[in-house]
Amino acid sequence: MKFDIELVGKVGSMALIDKQNNDIDYNVIARISRELRPGYLWVTSGATEIGRLDYIHRNGVELKGDDNDIKTDYAAQGQSILLETYRRFVNASYSIRQFLVEHQHFNDPMKCEHLKNALLRCPMQCAIPIINYNDPVCSEENRKMEIQSLRSKSKKVVECIDNDETASQIACLVKPKNLLILSGVDGIFTDMNDKSSLVKTISGKDIYEVIEHIEYYQNYCDGASRKGANGARAKLEYVKEPAKLGTTIYIANSKYGINDILNEKVPCTKIGIDIK
Repeated sequence: MKFDIELVGKVGSMALIDKQNNDIDYNVIARISRELRPGYLWVTSGATEIGRLDYIHRNGVELKGDDNDIKTDYAAQGQSILLETYRRFVNASYSIRQFLVEHQHFNDPMKCEHLKNALLRCPMQCAIPIINYNDPVCSEENRKMEIQSLRSKSKKVVECIDNDETASQIACLVKPKNLLILSGVDGIFTDMNDKSSLVKTISGKDIYEVIEHIEYYQNYCDGASRKGANGARAKLEYVKEPAKLGTTIYIANSKYGINDILNEKVPCTKIGIDIK
């Protein structure tokens, strides 16, 4: 099977935060950044939380007011810090390019094609895309109205509720060999209180069987790592479409290196057709 991109990867907000010191976890971003190379597309959360921490460090208090306004202000403050931190640790011989996307870029065929072509040019130009949802300019109320309007015209609508969905939609655009979803846990568990219940593979002889098995393990998924996140059940829902294209999906812990995960040297959940 031919793939256009080697890897689409995504890391969650909480994986990038040093909770003990209320700061960016520079070790995690540095380790990720040093493994990024042309042919990898990286979807990163973290702008809002990093912006919040930066604001607190500078002002001693959190912002008060409307939740949507606060999210906008924090995200706008955090975006530049997040990108600068990646730039600091990515191999200096590689360019990095920021792509801020919204649901409309996946629901409008012309915008979708433009984004796809821009992303596919990056490996040929020795550049690494750093992708995030464009929170600073997308209000929740307006997004819901736009999604409702789209649903009246089409059954299939992309919302980009969080960056797990964004990464899966990017994977559907560029058809990567691998899709890597990093978070704060080792993968999918049938019992989060029992580390031995890690589901190492979700596989099948064809895509119909893979989807059937994904839906079986969704029944064990509950909870999320933070307010606004959708948890493991949603992760499994989002990866169905990339799996249909033949992409192999890894759900793993951000404490592990990308190469170690792809080479299956560390615990993770691997999803795909006829895998072992």
